[in-house]
Amino acid sequence: MTSGIQLQPELAKAFEEMGFLEYTDIQKKTIPLIQQGKDVIGQSFTGSGKTVAFGFPILEKITHNHGLQALILVPTRELCEQVTTEMRKFAKHKKMFINAIYGGVSINPQIHSLGHADIVVATPGRMLDHLERGTAKLTNVKILVLDEADKMFEMGFIEDVKKIISQTPKDRQTLLFSATISQQVHDIVKHHMRNPEKVKLQSYVDKEKLVQYFYSVASGDKFSLLVYLLRHEEPGLTIIFCATRNRVDALGKNLYKQGIQAQSLHGGLSQNRRKQAIDMFHGNKVDILVASDVAARGLDIKNVRHIINYDIPKTSREYIHRIGRTARAGKEGKVISLLAPQDHDNFRNVLEDRSLIVKKLELPKFERVPFITAHRRDFGRGSYTKWREKPHYQRQHEGRPYHSGQRTYHSKAERKSDDVRSERKYHSGIERGHSYQHGKRFR
Repeated sequence: MTSGIQLQPELAKAFEEMGFLEYTDIQKKTIPLIQQGKDVIGQSFTGSGKTVAFGFPILEKITHNHGLQALILVPTRELCEQVTTEMRKFAKHKKMFINAIYGGVSINPQIHSLGHADIVVATPGRMLDHLERGTAKLTNVKILVLDEADKMFEMGFIEDVKKIISQTPKDRQTLLFSATISQQVHDIVKHHMRNPEKVKLQSYVDKEKLVQYFYSVASGDKFSLLVYLLRHEEPGLTIIFCATRNRVDALGKNLYKQGIQAQSLHGGLSQNRRKQAIDMFHGNKVDILVASDVAARGLDIKNVRHIINYDIPKTSREYIHRIGRTARAGKEGKVISLLAPQDHDNFRNVLEDRSLIVKKLELPKFERVPFITAHRRDFGRGSYTKWREKPHYQRQHEGRPYHSGQRTYHSKAERKSDDVRSERKYHSGIERGHSYQHGKRFR
């Protein structure tokens, strides 16, 4: 390696055995700073290698059997498990107890594990619970990590994090990693970090390998279009993003009814079911994961070829988080957004990021299929009350191929000219004079 980074021999051995050939940009820039004992702000996106960036230097600084010396706070259970698993791999040649602490499971085994933990990876709520119970102490903490800090605070954990910080030593080293620097993140930096070094990187996504498209589709035909794409275009390993838990559940069940195998992932599922979904997708046992943003946050899943936005995120930041899971390490990736009329406001917000280039595709001919929903109270309990939502299609057309002529209006001015609208390309807004790429295969 030419990076100049020096790790302890047992850690360098683990690095090589894990198949890492070189350090990523975030690792090259942050590891030396952390080794020097500096507070660090790392601004980068999913997939940039943040766990390695803070994990290896932490392991160099921690001595086994000297109490809890490093605390890593993360926003979700899934990320908690993922970071813990990775940290244990890093420490395979060192004696080190690394434990995951999160809610939704029995607290008693965690109480026992905290008694001998050297490093703890935790969600803020459950960590604070242990502190209030007196089952954990942070007086020996040398290093505090706030991972995915922006998401943690968006989820309402800011006060919990402040309470946790207050119980750590003032002379600790603090490492904060965040995709964006919100006002809440800025406040934490201002009040709880000491002259931090800031490292800012762009997305790990290879923009030369990433293409982004959208379809305009009637609300009642969105599911039919999705089924067509999954059946006919062989998209490979695919993540479908939905806005709510109920939507994730409904979409997963309806895909199953159409003979399409998919795993569902959201925060309302039991921990065992969530882990099972992730493991099956990681292991390529299923090719499709239907997920909410929160549940999928921070998950590093290799070789994802397609991202489908069934629901459009409200901000460009969330959109970028989603697309950051494909087109990695020189591999091609595709993003498809399905826009019903109610989605266009969100889409305009997404396109406020002027770096995004999203082209329109003409709707293919597809067969309309029913979308069956269940009463909200029935989700997750094994019962499934069958009843149809508002009709998705006219009965006389049932089962026939369909080609939508639906119009999409993006502003009042655009309503004046259908001809112009059909020749538009989204490039952080709407530009005239560009033809869409029609008939592109989804693969």
